[in-house]
Amino acid sequence: MAAATTISQYSRYNAKVARNRATSEPVWIRWALIGISLAFLTLFLFIPLAAVFTEALRKGFETYIAALVEPDALSAIQLTLVAAAIAVPLNLVFGVAAAWAIAKFEFKGKSILITLIDLPFAVSPVIAGLIYVLIFGLQGWFGEWLSDHDFKVIFAIPGIVLATIFVTFPFIARELIPLMQAQGKEEEEAGLVLGASGWQIFWKVTLPNIKWGLLYGVILTNARAMGEFGAVSVVSGHIRGLTNTMPLHVEILYNEYNYAAAFAVASLLAFLALVTLALKSFIEWQTARSAQINEASADE
Repeated sequence: MAAATTISQYSRYNAKVARNRATSEPVWIRWALIGISLAFLTLFLFIPLAAVFTEALRKGFETYIAALVEPDALSAIQLTLVAAAIAVPLNLVFGVAAAWAIAKFEFKGKSILITLIDLPFAVSPVIAGLIYVLIFGLQGWFGEWLSDHDFKVIFAIPGIVLATIFVTFPFIARELIPLMQAQGKEEEEAGLVLGASGWQIFWKVTLPNIKWGLLYGVILTNARAMGEFGAVSVVSGHIRGLTNTMPLHVEILYNEYNYAAAFAVASLLAFLALVTLALKSFIEWQTARSAQINEASADE
């Protein structure tokens, strides 16, 4: 038994050494890659971000605040938050249900469901907005019925929410499917054998195992929901103070040559993006830390 344990530990040690050799490079290659990455980030990320905040504050802090508290800007901020607040929870429910079904069960139409989940990645957001116009617009399939019942979808908040949901629903599912597939079904099957119900298995077995991946997907979904432009632009009608989200409001201000206000609202979007990036980095660090702890436990 002791000999077998020693051989197993020796094999794991050799595997680690092989991995380290495969991923190590000469110092000059590492520094060259780091330099190229930093140059790329500086050119395409740091400089544009600095330009946004610089232009936003060019005319002073009072002008900056005035642009953010202006009624149309507040309306755009509120609508953006409302659309995200509705789209993210709905996509959360769909993403978890779809990932659980795909990763844990076998059923007819599974490949079709996976393809449909990936559909927003393949379809242009503008095309998605036009589809909603054709379905719910005044001349669309349900336009006459909606008009008779005095219910507006296109050029109103419901259309903006629908467009936001469409472009964001793959993120949580696509984050959870490979994670659940890698974890396998053994723990759920053990819980079922021990007499746990489906909800008990989900809350006490499945959810704790996917919590970081789920949070990561939620953050990505929220970021896309707040920054979506194409699909929302088609269905919103650009009605100032009513159906403009923050990206649309920035476009209107910029087209009117009101650069200070445009960059002020854009800086708010950039700040939200930075917060999202910080949360994403924290989750990645936490996930890597959990993986290291699990690997150390397995070595012991």
